[in-house]
Amino acid sequence: MKFTKMHGAGNDYVYVNCFEETLPQDIAGLAVAVSDRHTGIGSDGLILICPSEKADAQMRMFNADGSESEMCGNGVRCVAKYVYDHGIAKQQTLKIETGAGVLSLDLELAGSKVGQVRVNMGKPILNSAEIPTLLPGDPPVNAPLEVGGQTLKVTCVSMGNPHCITFVDELNDHWVHGIGPQVEVHPAFPRRVNAEFIEVVSPAELKMRVWERGSGETQACGTGACASAVAGVLTGRSERNVLIHLPGGDLRLEWADTDEVFMTGPAVEVYQGIWSGPQ
Repeated sequence: MKFTKMHGAGNDYVYVNCFEETLPQDIAGLAVAVSDRHTGIGSDGLILICPSEKADAQMRMFNADGSESEMCGNGVRCVAKYVYDHGIAKQQTLKIETGAGVLSLDLELAGSKVGQVRVNMGKPILNSAEIPTLLPGDPPVNAPLEVGGQTLKVTCVSMGNPHCITFVDELNDHWVHGIGPQVEVHPAFPRRVNAEFIEVVSPAELKMRVWERGSGETQACGTGACASAVAGVLTGRSERNVLIHLPGGDLRLEWADTDEVFMTGPAVEVYQGIWSGPQ
């Protein structure tokens, strides 16, 4: 099976062109195998680039534990780069079908290839039942959440997948590795949740680390950055246009007056290879 390794702000996935490749029946098992950083290719998960009846391509995204997620903001930028750079579709505005709907992506070219991508991530989902979370409020804003013997004040937003955002004085491993895994599986989140921890630099600038549902800490999370930008506005901590610094790079977020969230960031192809399967 031919594959391509790509990353968006350090959030790396194994990409497979399903216009050309035939996959095994056990896609979840394939995702686990290729994601292993010791015995596999090494990635935050597996993303399939598939034909679509309603868009230029369809993205299916599997976490490192084999679970399928609705959306990946960094991943969809890389899908758009692959689709353009490899000639599946050559227009500079692409439509990509995802589990969260069809997204529109504007490509910024560096020579003949895609360098940056601006994604219309759609409107945030703020209804608790649709996020989903059992916490009160539509959405829950600064809601108390008992985790690890302490009470967090969390804000919950969905960008097609669920996010729980906690603003902290200083980002550190205690929050991400100590509290993050407990937030992911907290009973308040019936489909588990991505846990974002945010340090406010200024109203126009945030720092973020994330514990992703099914993958653990990743270098970046596009939907998480979008949800955090929305949470910053909802809690009065940030402006509607913010720069978010993540361990793998920076993302520019805008929660526009139309209620849509726009994300701009890099998409990078690292290498191509052939996967022969676990030996």
